[in-house]
Amino acid sequence: MAVTTEKAPKTVPTAFEMAVQQLDTAAEILHLEPRLWARLRKPKRVVKVSIPFEDRDGNTHVLDGYRSYHNDWRGPTKGGIRFHPQVSEDEVTALAVWMTWKCAVMNLPYGGAKGGVVCDPSKFTLEDLERLTRRYTFELARFFGPHVDIPAPDVNTNQQTMAWIMDTYSILNGHTVTGVVTGKPIALGGSLGRKEATGFGCIMAVVRALEKLGWSNQGLTVVVQGFGNVGSYAALAAYRHDMKVVAVSDVNGGIFKDDGLNIPKLMEYVKENGTVLGFTDTDEITNEELLELKCDILIPAALEAQITRENAPNIKARMIAEAANGPVTPDADNILFENGIFQIPDILCNAGGVTVSYFEWVQNFYELRWSFEQVMEELERMMYESFDAVFEISQKRKLHMRTAAYLLALERVSEAGRLRGMFP
Repeated sequence: MAVTTEKAPKTVPTAFEMAVQQLDTAAEILHLEPRLWARLRKPKRVVKVSIPFEDRDGNTHVLDGYRSYHNDWRGPTKGGIRFHPQVSEDEVTALAVWMTWKCAVMNLPYGGAKGGVVCDPSKFTLEDLERLTRRYTFELARFFGPHVDIPAPDVNTNQQTMAWIMDTYSILNGHTVTGVVTGKPIALGGSLGRKEATGFGCIMAVVRALEKLGWSNQGLTVVVQGFGNVGSYAALAAYRHDMKVVAVSDVNGGIFKDDGLNIPKLMEYVKENGTVLGFTDTDEITNEELLELKCDILIPAALEAQITRENAPNIKARMIAEAANGPVTPDADNILFENGIFQIPDILCNAGGVTVSYFEWVQNFYELRWSFEQVMEELERMMYESFDAVFEISQKRKLHMRTAAYLLALERVSEAGRLRGMFP
């Protein structure tokens, strides 16, 4: 006798399901050829590796590592590497898909990739992290290269991580290859402005949106979820544009101050204390409460799927600027759109990082060194051009900004695929 069980419906799709759903929406509007559509729904390659290493105390660890390659029709793949306990094949594949669209929206000559190691880096020493990074690089070196796949920092990785990857890859190739990674230290060919790029680029997109919508930036209230590298620099840029940042949060919780936070002082405080909690004259709030605060601009700068159909009806922001990857689920998108909340989608809003990575890559090839001002001028120009292109499609077709961004990206990627054809 067969036994059947009923499963509770999933309220939050997986990251990859979200990415495919967003692709399908745009592909249907474009009437994309089935042969291209089918290929874009799957990654070109997903590599899983075991990472054995011995820590300082002599304990042997065998960690899981991933690198997902979505598409390379427009050029070598590009994307970050994260160290986090929640890293999975599904997550890195979704992030690789989003990188494809992000690079295309910004008209960069890249495809999308993403990688990661399943680990909690807080449990390892710096020496341990170097060992696991070098082993991860060794296992994937055949798939890396300045004309093949170019990693960058992501969650819990940084300039030092990129230096170890570059050094390991260079040793294996017998000569120094600076262009194999971006987000490197300045002394090893890194670009000025790379650290600030994603957060600053987010606010560049916000400023352009304010111009298009006719809003003044004076005294606008801003809420930032996530005060890591991206969120902190987004908050700093907002502060410098005379916006009032009233709340921020990290993994430990959030803080609120009605008359606005002093962001430069808060950044100094976080460097010393490792958290935003306890900052002077602030009230503590939860991350859930923070998302639902009444404000002009909400900047999710943490992880995926933070705004879902469950909490979307409670969002009181007038604008959402997605500094994180995939912070809003497709079901939530519809609710926010119906409620008149203007969204700057992630593949546009947080593209400052990959854009300055492109600048670094170019500088490495031509052995140039751009000034910080030159980097920011070029970044602003490209952010404004890309925002304008997406906004024009959105207005002309009366579409959600995310769908408009996907249409622009998909048109560019599919054109490349169409011209290259199918092999064999």
